[in-house]
Amino acid sequence: MRPAVITIDGPAGSGKTVVGKRIADALGYLYLDTGAFYRALTWLALSRGIDPHDGVTLAQLARQVTIQIVHPTVADGRPYTVLVNGQDVTTELSLPDVANTVSIVAAHPEVRAELLPIQRRVASQGQVVMAGRDIGTVVVPDADLKLYLDAPLPIRVARRLAQLRERGIEPDPAQIAAEMAARDRLDQARAVAPLRPAPDAVIIDTTAMSIDEEVATILDLIAKRDP
Repeated sequence: MRPAVITIDGPAGSGKTVVGKRIADALGYLYLDTGAFYRALTWLALSRGIDPHDGVTLAQLARQVTIQIVHPTVADGRPYTVLVNGQDVTTELSLPDVANTVSIVAAHPEVRAELLPIQRRVASQGQVVMAGRDIGTVVVPDADLKLYLDAPLPIRVARRLAQLRERGIEPDPAQIAAEMAARDRLDQARAVAPLRPAPDAVIIDTTAMSIDEEVATILDLIAKRDP
């Protein structure tokens, strides 16, 4: 049977967002990057001057805010639109301050506890592709198909540099490499829901694969499950 819930985990730059969106489009499923919830909370905390190390205050903020992830409302290539208290903040979530702080915010157990039920409600509706860092291990451990995309850090850095340049941004390669390495360390070392493959996940090494090849590989896995 076609899986009702497909989870895609992996480190930054492994291709989760692009691949996940294309898989969802091919199947007619909803695509959800659960990291967007954490980035939205991070953006709001930074805009209000809240210390990203203050887990208690961040958890209180998570209880008060309304974060919605919906189908794209603007035809600018975004995979979805993120609303914070009704405000479209999708573009702001790509700001360097947010990207460099989100792993600190996401490491707080109190914050994860507040956002977990929201993510699980989406999964319970079925026909969804969910991407993140703990989807197959924590958010939807009983998902029908769990994937883990991975590649060495230099490959992932090169991909991120290419993405930024496509948007007209000329980044500092050394800075991007340092930021991604630091995020890997934070994600893998956090006490709650660290980044790791689920025991029953299909691990896909994307080092030498194009996006088209990644998508084709996953769709072939899904096809083999259909009667």
